[in-house]
Amino acid sequence: MNEVKLLEMIEKKEYVKIKERLSQMNEVDVADLLDPLDENTTLLIFRMLPKDLAVGVFAHFSSEQQSSIVNSITDKELTHILDELFFDDMIDMIEEMPANLVDKILKNSNTEERNLINQFLKYPVDSAGSIMTIEYVVLKKHMIVGEALAHIRKTGLNKETIYTCYVVNDKRILEGIVSLRNLVIADEDTKISDLMEEDIIYVHTHDDRESVGNLFIKYGFMALPVVDKENRLTGIITFDDILDVIEQEATEDFQIMAAMAPSEEKYLDASVMSLAKQRVPWLLLLMVGATITGGIITRFEGLLSSVVVLTAFIPMLMDTGGNSGNQSSTLIIRGLAIGEISFKDKWKVFWKEFRISIISGIILASVNFLKNILIDRVGLSVSLTVSLTLIVTVVLAKLIGSMLPLGAKKLNLDPAIMAGPLITTIVDAITLTVYFTFASILLGL
Repeated sequence: MNEVKLLEMIEKKEYVKIKERLSQMNEVDVADLLDPLDENTTLLIFRMLPKDLAVGVFAHFSSEQQSSIVNSITDKELTHILDELFFDDMIDMIEEMPANLVDKILKNSNTEERNLINQFLKYPVDSAGSIMTIEYVVLKKHMIVGEALAHIRKTGLNKETIYTCYVVNDKRILEGIVSLRNLVIADEDTKISDLMEEDIIYVHTHDDRESVGNLFIKYGFMALPVVDKENRLTGIITFDDILDVIEQEATEDFQIMAAMAPSEEKYLDASVMSLAKQRVPWLLLLMVGATITGGIITRFEGLLSSVVVLTAFIPMLMDTGGNSGNQSSTLIIRGLAIGEISFKDKWKVFWKEFRISIISGIILASVNFLKNILIDRVGLSVSLTVSLTLIVTVVLAKLIGSMLPLGAKKLNLDPAIMAGPLITTIVDAITLTVYFTFASILLGL
């Protein structure tokens, strides 16, 4: 079923058929189908859905649609949704809602849930604690396999994952993990302490969630335990939640690299003024930076008026320098983001980029020299000036493009700010300075 077909059935009031068709669909597809509809229509169809399906659909709605439904449904309906939602999905929902709707949710939660919600909301928004869930299976190491399997059967239905079980002591300190596969194939009288893996990787509640994402990518985890300062098990992070984080972080990096303030608002939902506010500050900064380039040209105005042909090569030199810097900065920023490169690799990066830049610069300069001599016929001195500038510009641009993101990382800044627009502005000024310096020396002006 598509949106057009659904609207046709709504117009014909074929509600029984709608319920039958939607009940056979995946909850994600149903959410995608209903989310774009107006609030009243979405609420009407949502109330027709079977209760279990409705909860899954609700979890995949946009925050705006969730807020609308919470504001419209009864306390009884809301209580059912809250009872069936996974805890991390509930936290994600609450973080996006206005205060009056949060109050309504808290009012329909039991005391234990309210305390947990308040605790989760206190974690920094970019921390591991803010995205973890409390729905996991806990075992004690003195248990035997038979007891553990009985415990999983009894409690596992309401857990987000049962494939990895976490072993804690009486003080909830994490001591090991054991997989469901190992439990199923082990003898029922085997102790959990004999099966569990003690060399485990975990994160702390206040660890940055981007670094948590890197761990998932590096090790291919399905879930990762989260502990507090005393190493007590506090929650787990599952791969579906970290996928959302990785997507958000990648989007934020793209926005910063394009010289915009990061925002989680969807493009079509954001107002014109909001989008303008994200872009104008960076544009102003880059515009002011570009005045330096203009100042350099003005300073060498006499040189340009004496050898007018020099002006023709300025765009090519600046573009080549900017492109060279952008190539290096993009690779280094990406390497830093996925953990392939760290600040301690700075000299390795420097030496590699230096060699790359020498090769690239010589090839570009050689091609350009032949073109200037054979096709443009601008003379040996001008051709040499342009070609030498190309070599120096490419070398400096690639070194700057690779080192600035590493410097930003060392200063605990987002390396993405050292991306295209900023690198280009810096390299443009350096390119012109080198160009006019060579011209003054080689042309004797």
